[in-house]
Amino acid sequence: MRTQPMTKKAVVPQEEGIRLSKRVMEIAACSRAQAERYIEGGFVRVGGAVVELPEHRVRGDKVELDAQASLLPQPPVTMLLHKPSGFEAFEQSSGPRAPSRVPHAAKLMTAEHHAPHDRSAQRVLRQHFAALQCVSPLETGASGLVVFTKDFTIKRKLMDDAARVEHELIVQVNGEVSEQAIEFLNREQQVNPRMSVLARVSVTHQPEPQEGQAHQVTTGLRFALKGCVPGLVQHLCERADLEVMSIKRIRLGRLSLGGLALGQWRYLAASHVERV
Repeated sequence: MRTQPMTKKAVVPQEEGIRLSKRVMEIAACSRAQAERYIEGGFVRVGGAVVELPEHRVRGDKVELDAQASLLPQPPVTMLLHKPSGFEAFEQSSGPRAPSRVPHAAKLMTAEHHAPHDRSAQRVLRQHFAALQCVSPLETGASGLVVFTKDFTIKRKLMDDAARVEHELIVQVNGEVSEQAIEFLNREQQVNPRMSVLARVSVTHQPEPQEGQAHQVTTGLRFALKGCVPGLVQHLCERADLEVMSIKRIRLGRLSLGGLALGQWRYLAASHVERV
């Protein structure tokens, strides 16, 4: 009787090392879910460096669990960004939308753009950048304060109660601005049949034009108004026959841009959340 030749089974090489979550389960005598929470909370070091990925493979590396490690849920974070001109800033929808060549300001929400002098004492974690929402729309051509958050309380205050939140903006317009234009801007304006706005507008600087360079003179205006939406300040200036050169939002409610550098972000300290 002829027997079939034996074939060798394919050998699948196992990946070297073990999952970090499994190693933490061993040293902390905890469940896998708890181990992953420790790791994602930034409480685990591998070879002296913090690792936040439970699937990270460890071999002979020393794994340490922070003495202050906690299984309590991480509080929702809020970040303040100094958005440069040229970035979109709107609430990102999970639904389909037309592709845009303009980058969203969310691309700046990375550890590399964290302000080095952030005084919040908040540790930067990978999980902070997941599911962030932009809750303070701003024109693509404008710069200034934009708020990203995972905190429902902040979202409710800045979006659901948007009509009661005051915006402060510095607007550069071309040429000199007459007293009549300022007076006009400070009147209540009917934007549409269902909306009117009352802005407080003042001149921040109006340099003397130099001979032969009058066209280069710009005037700085400070706008303070509630319920500001993208395009509104531009619209008000056009009504006053003023050409807008730039717009910069420096305050939103009680949140201030402060000394935040262009393109950088900082955390909103937990103690300041109630002051928004």
